[in-house]
Amino acid sequence: MKAVIMAGGFGTRMQPLTCNIPKPMVPLMNRPIMLHIVELLKKYGVTDLVMLLYHQPSVIKNFFRDGADLGVRITYVTPLEDMGTAGAVKCAEKYLDERFLIISGDLLTDFNLQKVIDFHESSKALATITLTSVKDPLQFGVVITDKEKRITQFLEKPGWGEVISDTINTGIYVLEPEIFKFIPEGENFDFSQDLFPLLLKKKSPLFGFPVKGYWRDIGNTDSYREAHHDILKGKVGVKVDEPRREMAGVDLRVGSDVRLSEGTVVEGTVVVGDNSQVQGGAEIKDSVIGRNCIVEAGVKLTRAVIWDNVYIKKGAKINDCVVCNNVSVGAATIMEEGGVIADDTSIGEESYIKRDVKIWPRKVIEGGSTVTGNLIWGERWKKSLFEGEMIKGLTNIELTPEFVAKLGCAYGTSLPKGSHVLVGRDATLSSRMLKRSFLGGILSAGVNVRDIRMVSLPILRYKLRTFGEVGGVHFRQSLEDPATTEIVFLDADGLDFSSSMGKNIERIFYKENFRRAHHMEPGGITELPQVMDFYREGFFRGLEQQIIKSATPKVVIDFNHSPAGQILPQILNDLGCEVIGLNTYLDEQRGSKTVDVKPNSLQQLAKIVVTLEAKAGFWLDPTAEEVVLVDETGRIYQPEEYLSLMTALMLKSGARGAFAIPVSAPSVIEQLAQENGCSVRRTKSMDRSMIEAAISPEVVMAGSMAGRFAFPRFQAAFDGMFTIAKTIELATAAGVPISRVLKEVPKSSFLQGRVPCVWEKKGGIMRKMSEDSLEKEASFLDGIKVSFGQDWVLVLPDQYQPVIHVVAEAKDPRTAQRLLEDYMKKVEHWKKELAL
Repeated sequence: MKAVIMAGGFGTRMQPLTCNIPKPMVPLMNRPIMLHIVELLKKYGVTDLVMLLYHQPSVIKNFFRDGADLGVRITYVTPLEDMGTAGAVKCAEKYLDERFLIISGDLLTDFNLQKVIDFHESSKALATITLTSVKDPLQFGVVITDKEKRITQFLEKPGWGEVISDTINTGIYVLEPEIFKFIPEGENFDFSQDLFPLLLKKKSPLFGFPVKGYWRDIGNTDSYREAHHDILKGKVGVKVDEPRREMAGVDLRVGSDVRLSEGTVVEGTVVVGDNSQVQGGAEIKDSVIGRNCIVEAGVKLTRAVIWDNVYIKKGAKINDCVVCNNVSVGAATIMEEGGVIADDTSIGEESYIKRDVKIWPRKVIEGGSTVTGNLIWGERWKKSLFEGEMIKGLTNIELTPEFVAKLGCAYGTSLPKGSHVLVGRDATLSSRMLKRSFLGGILSAGVNVRDIRMVSLPILRYKLRTFGEVGGVHFRQSLEDPATTEIVFLDADGLDFSSSMGKNIERIFYKENFRRAHHMEPGGITELPQVMDFYREGFFRGLEQQIIKSATPKVVIDFNHSPAGQILPQILNDLGCEVIGLNTYLDEQRGSKTVDVKPNSLQQLAKIVVTLEAKAGFWLDPTAEEVVLVDETGRIYQPEEYLSLMTALMLKSGARGAFAIPVSAPSVIEQLAQENGCSVRRTKSMDRSMIEAAISPEVVMAGSMAGRFAFPRFQAAFDGMFTIAKTIELATAAGVPISRVLKEVPKSSFLQGRVPCVWEKKGGIMRKMSEDSLEKEASFLDGIKVSFGQDWVLVLPDQYQPVIHVVAEAKDPRTAQRLLEDYMKKVEHWKKELAL
């Protein structure tokens, strides 16, 4: 008698276990599931086998070959397309000219197949379906038979209201070759849905034979783990390759070349595959360990299934999880039950994989991470959500609607119940999609939302300065990568989130300790259509309008398709400016321009300014916070030049007070300020540090090294739109072209460089720099700045990138160049020292 093993399924419900291998080859007690089926058939004398393959057939062929090593003869049949279960068997018709048995390659069963065959023969059936009783028949096909066991009714995957029996179709059939008359050639045809109902309709001899014994369809990761539990508890007997080792009170199976160190605690049934090592102090209970694995001291495995080539470092605790091939588990990592870690994954130390989390192949989990949801498409799970004031990730891959809704729950939980938050976005469809999911999470925590929809970030900040909201959130497309969305969090004053604020939300997010509002108390959404008018009024109050109106200057502005293009031209027109707008329209699908096109855009802007004889040109970045200035000659200003120019213009206009600038800004600003009786406040380079300084009533302007300015008379936050208007006002008041103002600014040579440096070495580099600066005049406000008289050099680690910045300023260009090169070489040298 022959048998057909159905082994062509994709194993979709078994992912991520089946990402790299077909489902029948998934290991069960360190052997492929299908190998257990082959041996069951062999036990009942069925050794002539036909394997029906489809998905990844070579994996199965390479393992079983012709079957001679197993004492069977195997014929492979691989249909060219998915033909359905019966349609696939039809493809093997030429090999099946006698009575044959069909069985799935992903079952675990100990049924007495001989009894099924005998019944089939005695009843003279055309087809016999093997039946069994289960507690939950909803996932299977229910079968009803009469007294002679002739099938009278089928019901495929019924609902509980439809269940008429607990007797189900097990997928094991005995068929006569005449069955092929009922299966059409070249068509997708299924046993349960097509063939058996057809036989029933034609009143063909179709029988069902109930069998007692163990039967489990290993269809998903839960049933896969439960199958192991049943084997380890002795509910079903299967062959285990590893021989038994004598140990009192323990069923221990150990392969060849296994090192089980003294002090290892073993409990229940434990299998350890060939060439694996378990170090002393490990505790293993009811678990299966594959081949070539290393389990370090202090590891605790409970009901764990570990595949081959897995390294589990000391102190890790794995409870009822599956760890696939080529995985490293970091020290002190905790994995809660139901977890699945797919092939080629690296989990950093002290990570926490929460219950039922599935991680797809080739992922990197950073040390200290808490993984609360399935990680499927992205490559990396970060240990912290926030990068400064924002959370960023690939749209719909890392930042999915589900993830963002959960983030909204965490943010809402951190706020008082019944309070209000302000939410806005840029023009992109992805920002709109994610913002809507986020709002649902906030509302579920009983917090109200004031939605100002598509708006520039400075306007959202401006509204937050007034009373009414406890915080704000802005969604936008990243300038570096259009596929990335950035979620910017602001406090009640419109300032960027501090690190402690971000940590508070992270803590709630990872613990999933969400506050759920009563069903009568969820938050509500309102709109604030008057926000634009409110902003415009404040904008005008912050300017000397008559100065601009008297000059009617012509300016060119590249709006980069940002929402600022919808409001700023009208404001400037009201002030008497002639505005030539570039890229003012919005395109939701296209989004803003990326940073890659910035150089070309600036060159184009410079040409237009000169051609149109405009007073100035401005490149406004899509966030409406950063500005690049082009003067009337078409010269494009570097950020440090723009900062010096604005300082000079402010002083020319009679401004008196303090200027807030970062520690990396040129010293000429101090020189300018002191000559006019003003002062300079050096701050850290972080935006929040600068804005905190700008809140002080003495500060008249805060300027960054990235073309961002804040004018506290209007608002103590970076605002590119107001910066453009203020530049026009100050340049008009000065009464001279912008290019001439810069010529009056004291000159120095200001140079910047950057050295790539991995995160792990940044601390060491700064320690070396600190030691190197012991005998020098140095400040440690932000990075380490060493002064040599009026000349100086700054070594500053980047906050978000694996980079060390080196900045140098000197009167003599050659001195500045020497300082820059010397310290860049020092950083490179320290990197090599730290690598030893």
